Amino acid sequence: MTGESRTGSRTGPDQAWLRKEQAQTAGQARAGQEVQAAHPGRHRTAPEERASYREVFAIGEFRAIWTAQVLSYAGDQFAQVAIAVLVYGRTHSPFLTALAYALTYLPPIAGGPLLSGLADLFPRRRVMVACDMLRVATVGLMALPGMPFAALCVLLFFTVLTGAPFSSARTALLPDILPGDRFVLGSAVGNITYQASQILGFVAGAAVVGVLRPNMTLGLDAVSFGISALIILTWVKARPSARRGQAARPSLWSVSAEGVRVVFGHRVLLTLLLFGWLAGFYIVPEGLAAPYARSLHGGPLTVGLLMAAMPMGMVVGAFLLSRVAAPSARIAMMGWLAVLSCAPLIGCVWSPPLWAVLLLWAIAGAGAAYQLAAASAFVQALNPANRASAFGLAQSGLYAVQGLGVLAGGAIAQETGAPLAVGLAGLVGLTAATLLAISWTHVRHQLVQAQTAGPSDATAL
Repeated sequence: MTGESRTGSRTGPDQAWLRKEQAQTAGQARAGQEVQAAHPGRHRTAPEERASYREVFAIGEFRAIWTAQVLSYAGDQFAQVAIAVLVYGRTHSPFLTALAYALTYLPPIAGGPLLSGLADLFPRRRVMVACDMLRVATVGLMALPGMPFAALCVLLFFTVLTGAPFSSARTALLPDILPGDRFVLGSAVGNITYQASQILGFVAGAAVVGVLRPNMTLGLDAVSFGISALIILTWVKARPSARRGQAARPSLWSVSAEGVRVVFGHRVLLTLLLFGWLAGFYIVPEGLAAPYARSLHGGPLTVGLLMAAMPMGMVVGAFLLSRVAAPSARIAMMGWLAVLSCAPLIGCVWSPPLWAVLLLWAIAGAGAAYQLAAASAFVQALNPANRASAFGLAQSGLYAVQGLGVLAGGAIAQETGAPLAVGLAGLVGLTAATLLAISWTHVRHQLVQAQTAGPSDATAL
């Protein structure tokens, strides 16, 4: 089975680019095997390229982007706590507090696919610096004492919205900085950093807000964006736009629409996208941590342990997958790891004790580390000219399915209880993951081929 769209046999510009890249790689592999044939004592198959974390952190540009990422994550976690405290302190309304928190999820869904195309139209470093400076302004205004609630919500909306083109530009830039397997390990570092910020950020954020008060914490967040912009501007090289060779600059709408066509018109890319969107099922336990803890007769500590279980499992799984497994093995394991991300949750139907729930959720989190392989393969398989807009589509869809998953899980838990709702999410997710895993066995060889450069089956994606 091929990875071409079933709508026709014509090769679009992005599929042509993928074929050219794989043809070049296969040609290099053939040349290598000719040399090996002259030396019969050598292995016929060259070992796969394996990068190390030392090699990744030896690259100054990556260190700069990662440092800026750490600052952004820390500032964001502190700001979320500060906004919740600030809004509730002014309004004493749980609904308005929840509304302010929801505004951190809605903007990427609403504007992410469109605005992410900016990183395909303009130099990506410039987009990142501009987004950081805009967030310095919006968060700085949010930090002003006496800011009305409505204005605070508008500023928060635009602050989060600006993060969509920033993250798309950063992700699209990383393959240029980290070629080959280094990109996978760099992505693993980013994933582990994010999960660690989730585990530690809210606790540390609460401590910071308690010491500095909400307005000063928001001011600190604004400063973190300014430092991030300075780091990127100073230590990340300037590169031209990915579309510099085109006679006329296309519109933002056409670039975003092209990203959608590329992803949904290519079977391999679409399958990788759907693997990413499986998160809508295994996000349900985190969304139901509080009612689940109540079903276990636990308090705030139990809620915290439940919310940390899956991120902890994912940190361990991402480290092992990136450090131990070979590139082709990651691709081969991806389908069954996706199954593992949902299957353990079914055990919650039988209402096991807390230690068993934590174990089941941690195992599911370890399985969810397949997202590392899926996201890396997705980005690396894209034409550089469409990389940011396609990633923006994937990211926005991920936010949407996670929100819908939590809402559906909450509605079911209202009627059946949290343990059964989590178990049902695991069962439905297992069904979807199994179907994807079966489908993946028919197309994964194309990506494995690209990574191992096998000469006998060097077909195009």
